[in-house]
Amino acid sequence: MTARSYLVIGGGLIGAASALRLQAAGLATTLIDPGDPRRAASFGNAGHIAAEQVSPLASIDSLISLPRRLYGLGGPLDFRWRDAGLWLPWALRLVAAAGPARHARGQEALTAILAEALPAWRRLAEVAGTPEVVGREGHAVVWMSPRRAEAGLKAWSRAALGTTGFREMDAAQLERYATVMTRAPAAGILFSGTAQVSEPQAARDALLAAFTERGGEILQGRVQGLMTGSRITARFADGRRREADAALIAGGVWSGSLMQTLGTPAPLIAERGYSVQSATHGWSADLPPTVFEERSMVVSRFTSGLRATSFVEFGSPDAPGDPRKWHRLQRHLTELGIGFEPQPDRWVGPRPTLPDYLPAIGRLERDPRILYAFGHQHLGLTMAGITAELVTALATGTDPSVDLTSFRIERFGPGRAADA
Repeated sequence: MTARSYLVIGGGLIGAASALRLQAAGLATTLIDPGDPRRAASFGNAGHIAAEQVSPLASIDSLISLPRRLYGLGGPLDFRWRDAGLWLPWALRLVAAAGPARHARGQEALTAILAEALPAWRRLAEVAGTPEVVGREGHAVVWMSPRRAEAGLKAWSRAALGTTGFREMDAAQLERYATVMTRAPAAGILFSGTAQVSEPQAARDALLAAFTERGGEILQGRVQGLMTGSRITARFADGRRREADAALIAGGVWSGSLMQTLGTPAPLIAERGYSVQSATHGWSADLPPTVFEERSMVVSRFTSGLRATSFVEFGSPDAPGDPRKWHRLQRHLTELGIGFEPQPDRWVGPRPTLPDYLPAIGRLERDPRILYAFGHQHLGLTMAGITAELVTALATGTDPSVDLTSFRIERFGPGRAADA
């Protein structure tokens, strides 16, 4: 029997998009949100719908390149040593997932789901009544050094790109950057088949507004566990409880503890990203979101200002931010000559990542009333639209448009539903 009511645990972009889709499908949906929008990855990301990122980062190439990407050597990759107990077991699983056969299967799965990422976002924006949420198409990757440009172009020419493509930028396109920087890049490429949202929080706000306009309910609070008696019961940290016929776990990196209450392992780690944002800037509106590949930094212009993002820091999702990383971002901007406020808004938030760099999307085998959608790593915003469509298909008993076999959480081991 199809459930008539759903609890959606998690109010980030995945949860907000899924709640809207479930409510639009005629299911009475309650979204439970912790109430701190800055806490998770949905707030401070680059706003990039990254349909080109079809190759899982769990790969032999990633492991080989790891030493030169370390933060201490100027790269984006860092480990909080006090949190080694969290990331070391996860890292061992990553090594096991990086073999060629598993990587090839993962790439095939990501290619299939990312082919629908941008079209699904456009459909979602129409459902929300705000098609303008999906903004400009395409993005750029640039290099300031001719030597690094040559190596970068070779690497991208060999990369799997799914439904996207790119072409080299001409001299006039490169020279546009000289108006907002100290000098123009030495080389660059322009992608097609990708896009940018107008602003991550504006997109989330639009989805939540459309959700409540359709009769959806939003509750604030932290869910500590789920119980599976005759109905699904969410137990809040403050002692409250809320029941429904079924539930969707979409709590980002904090989904792991909820899955644990259901007896199912979900080996998530927090991959923390950092950003700085300036309300005043000189970045031209006609420039695309731009990856400065040598510096592992993305610069995106939103309606609220200019944002620079970087870093992959493994550790506790709730640890305080590392001031050195914000300082490095600001140093990059200064060295490039990009206009920015001296005291910008600073953010740090955790990307929820599973060891094979594939999301978990599906129906819990031990209790089909529980759906899950988490572990989207760097692609949470990218996959929000298609993930919402897939979980709604599961909830309404229709066939998902993408094969979800590779995204089953049971790939990490069998689970047992918890008793009431």
